[in-house]
Amino acid sequence: MRALFFCLLLSLLAATPASANEAVAWAALRTGDAIALMRHADAPGGFGDPEGFKLDDCATQRNLSANGRADAARVGAAFRERGVKPARILSSPWCRCVDTATLMALGRIEIELAFGNPVVWTDRREALAAGSRAVIRGWKGPGMLLVVTHGASIARLTGYNPASGEIVVVDNALKEIGRIPVPASR
Repeated sequence: MRALFFCLLLSLLAATPASANEAVAWAALRTGDAIALMRHADAPGGFGDPEGFKLDDCATQRNLSANGRADAARVGAAFRERGVKPARILSSPWCRCVDTATLMALGRIEIELAFGNPVVWTDRREALAAGSRAVIRGWKGPGMLLVVTHGASIARLTGYNPASGEIVVVDNALKEIGRIPVPASR
C-alpha cells in the first residue's frame, strides 16, 4: 500500500511541471509577448515526403490523417477558449502545415517560405534557418505570432523536436517560455 501511495505521489509531482509549463505558455500567448511555433498535426508516412512530391500538388505529399485534422481543430478551439487570437499566422507552404493552420480556424494564413521543410530542402537548410530566425527576431507585435511548420524546423530553432501538433512558445530571442501539447479529445 505504501508503495502504491509513493508511486501515485511521484506521478502527481511529475505531472506538475508540465502543466505549469503549459500554463506559463498560454499566459505568454494571451499577453501577446510570444511566438507559438507549432509542428503540423499528425501526417503519417514517415519523415519528409515521397520521392517526386510537388509542393503545389497536395496529392503528392504526406497529408494530415483524420486524427491530425481533429487535433488541429482541437488546438484551434483551445486558442479560442483561452481568448488567444494570433495577430499574424504564418505557415510553411507544405499542405500539411497549411491544412493544420486552416483547420485551427484562427484567421488569415500567410505562406512563409522560410518555414519550409529542411528535411526536403536540404540544399536550403542554412537559408531556411536564417530566414526563420529573422522572421521571429523581427516580430514586435502587437499581439502574438503563430507559425505552423515542421518538427525539423522547430528543432533547428529551439533544440527541441516537438510531437505532431505540439506548440513550443518562445520569445523573439528564441528563448523557450513553455510548451503546449495537443488537447486530449473529449
